[in-house]
Amino acid sequence: MFMSEIKDLQPAAIWRNFYALTQIPRPSGHLEKIQNFLLDFAKKAGVEATKDVAGNIIMRKPASPGYENRKTVVLQSHMDMVPQKTPESNHNFETDPIETYIKDGWVHAKGTTLGADNGLGVAAIMGVMEDKTLKHGPIEGLITADEETGMFGANDLPEGVLKADILMNLDSETWGKFVIGSAGGVDITATLEYQDAENDQETAVKVTLKGLRGGHSGLEIHEGRANANKEMVRLLHKAIATLGTRLASWHGGNMRNAIPFKAETVLALPKDKVEALKKLVDEQRAIIEDEYKTIEKGVELCAEEVEAPETLVPTEIQDNLVEAIYACHNGVTRMIPSYPDVVETSSNLAIIDIENGKAMIKILARSSREDMKEYVATQLQTCFNMAGMKVSLSGSYGGWDPNPDSEVLNMLMKIYKKQIGKDAIIQVDHAGLECSIILGKYPNLDVVSFGPNIRSPHTAGERCEVATAEPFWKLLTQALEEVPEK
Repeated sequence: MFMSEIKDLQPAAIWRNFYALTQIPRPSGHLEKIQNFLLDFAKKAGVEATKDVAGNIIMRKPASPGYENRKTVVLQSHMDMVPQKTPESNHNFETDPIETYIKDGWVHAKGTTLGADNGLGVAAIMGVMEDKTLKHGPIEGLITADEETGMFGANDLPEGVLKADILMNLDSETWGKFVIGSAGGVDITATLEYQDAENDQETAVKVTLKGLRGGHSGLEIHEGRANANKEMVRLLHKAIATLGTRLASWHGGNMRNAIPFKAETVLALPKDKVEALKKLVDEQRAIIEDEYKTIEKGVELCAEEVEAPETLVPTEIQDNLVEAIYACHNGVTRMIPSYPDVVETSSNLAIIDIENGKAMIKILARSSREDMKEYVATQLQTCFNMAGMKVSLSGSYGGWDPNPDSEVLNMLMKIYKKQIGKDAIIQVDHAGLECSIILGKYPNLDVVSFGPNIRSPHTAGERCEVATAEPFWKLLTQALEEVPEK
């Protein structure tokens, strides 16, 4: 099936607009095209729209006749998408449209992330803004910039701009669940500059680990998926200890909030040790396959001889880095005691770049408790401090405290039960949502997050279930009609 077919799906208000979004490149950090597209869309739809100092797009639609006294609702999503692709893909996220297809009731992308996170939320906002038949009070649309790389749009959202009483965040990914709380997070970046050592080894081998599932470091961190950086360091530690190999470079992962599915290193060693290294690689691949046999199905760990690099990481620096990476915590720290099925605190060893006299390691730590967020951040900071690295914390955002007595939550629960015939689930998510940041600027907002089914976001396996888009749209539009009076 071909990409144009998603335009013909129902509800047309969502899928037509989502298709339009797939044609506009919008990876995090490269948003000028999508910002201009949204401003042009608003002009054609006849609604007010502005771009603020943070690059967010804010749309405003007046109330339908007779609904002027209803509370104002802000519909919120983010415009950027995570640029992940398969090793075989030649896709350029800054220039190429996303190619989509439909399989077994799910919309997929060809070899890349789909951008349903959070393009479907943006498409829903677009559908509301352009539909003249809907009944509703005053509506604002807040489409934020660069959520995936640090929630920069929400962090820099000016105070006093929004007039809303209710915030409906459309960035949740399980239909039938209303999210009323989420974890906070902080970025930990460890850096080190060093003087390269001259390469005194005879040959070099590139070791590549790929084919792992990767995934969303908030939504899927509890599933026990392999982290390419953590699996690579196990091999390197053995190779250094038993074969005396030397590290020339290491590149693993590319997104702070995605579990890394690929890592590659270049190792230098004597010619007579190459076969022993290849055997060690085969043994480690068998270990990974056995340890993750119910989780990872496509593990590839291979070694190939390459041209010897001119320089290496100095021995002492190499050993300190490898040991710190080995010791670095990754994965779940603990679950929420009162919600034992929900992760409370975790960390993701997301990115490693070591080459040409510079080492950089990025980790995203999350927790729904500020004290535990501080604990895990300090744990990681001290780990890399001991390796002689400079460690900085940035992009910190607080958790979103649940409000089970929310008026808008109770309204949505009633509409859902009437439309679907059963109760929805109320949930607290480990994934970070912009709600907590927006609440920090607008503390009186009544907030709930919901959306259609999206699976494997932040990976090339990202997909959206077609059958959940229509009930999501019906719930959203009915809720706008039933918003209470001021």
